[in-house]
Amino acid sequence: MRDHPSQRAYPLTAYAAGNCLGRTTDEIVRALSAGASALRPCPLQLPFDTACGVFPGVLEPLPLSLAAYDSRLSRIALAVLDGLAGAVDRAIRRWGRDRVGVVVGTSTGGILESERAERAHAESGVLPPTFNFDRQHAFHGILEVIRLRTGAGGPACVISTACSSSGKVLGSARRMMAAGLADAVIAGGVDSLCHTTLRGFASLQALSTRACRPFSAERDGTSIGEGGAFLLLERGGDAAVRLLGVGESSDAHHMSHPHPEGLGARLAMEEALRQAGLEPGAVDHVNAHGTGTPASDVAEAKAIAAVVGTRTPVTSTKGYSGHLLGAAGATEAVFAALSIEHAFVPESLGAAPVDPLITVDVCLRRRQGRLTAVLSNSLAFGGSNVSVLLGGTA
Repeated sequence: MRDHPSQRAYPLTAYAAGNCLGRTTDEIVRALSAGASALRPCPLQLPFDTACGVFPGVLEPLPLSLAAYDSRLSRIALAVLDGLAGAVDRAIRRWGRDRVGVVVGTSTGGILESERAERAHAESGVLPPTFNFDRQHAFHGILEVIRLRTGAGGPACVISTACSSSGKVLGSARRMMAAGLADAVIAGGVDSLCHTTLRGFASLQALSTRACRPFSAERDGTSIGEGGAFLLLERGGDAAVRLLGVGESSDAHHMSHPHPEGLGARLAMEEALRQAGLEPGAVDHVNAHGTGTPASDVAEAKAIAAVVGTRTPVTSTKGYSGHLLGAAGATEAVFAALSIEHAFVPESLGAAPVDPLITVDVCLRRRQGRLTAVLSNSLAFGGSNVSVLLGGTA
């Protein structure tokens, strides 16, 4: 069944996240509400200092039936998916397994396992017998794990567009349902810490030596985190939050620097509002990409001001969890959903004193109040941008 073009909103009947703030969504909302960062010195052996967000606790090996896929990436994904298990089971019973799709975003995939295998090879001359490149490193491996674990048998794909990956999955999920290919979609993202990412960002001089401070006049780079988030979209059902629109753009300004006026971010936010049929004044809060890097924060702030003005509360949540790369878009969509459900705008940690070049209303204290529409931005290398618009139900 295709949707009529005017049927733009899809209920988010369940969502779950896990990262350094907590293994469950309840733990995460408490940390956001309390303004508590979980960024700590990075545990990986690196030739520089930086802060990271590490998924807490012990990650159990995958069950024997999935042992060939075992990796830190898959373990994080399954730990987070446990929070959706009941809702996914109900969706499969309602719609049928072949009508439940999966769209997942990742940036690093299972590269951590390949790094470990390479180090073992350098020491012994052979790869570990448990290393399976096709199922542990390749992007489709994590997709297969999610489908096998959940039983979802509908259309499935992986999106990898760096830091916008798991924001864009919501656009793909929305189109999949609008085209009549699925009646429900598990959409989300997952990434794990690895040397390649950390050393790459360090080579770009984009890492802070401490917990990142987005929008601050004293910011000096970002912090990298790991984790995952998944959202269940359905054609109908009761939900406190709905997906109203997903704006995507590609400004292709530079491989690693944003357009100085935030052109791509602006186009993405405008498209999300257009899809929802909302005016900019309807937006109550913006969860910004806000990495803490000097150029990106200023460019995004210009874009936000151009679209929704300078009085809408703006927060970057990367001071809590770090930049989750391919998992950032879905994670921050969950953060935005939690803001709607629990009626608060979280503090933008570390932002004071705000850079005078940033003229939007950066939220320096937690604010309580009903939110009806929230934009969540993810802006990636290469100018691949996405803005997710969520709304509360009446």
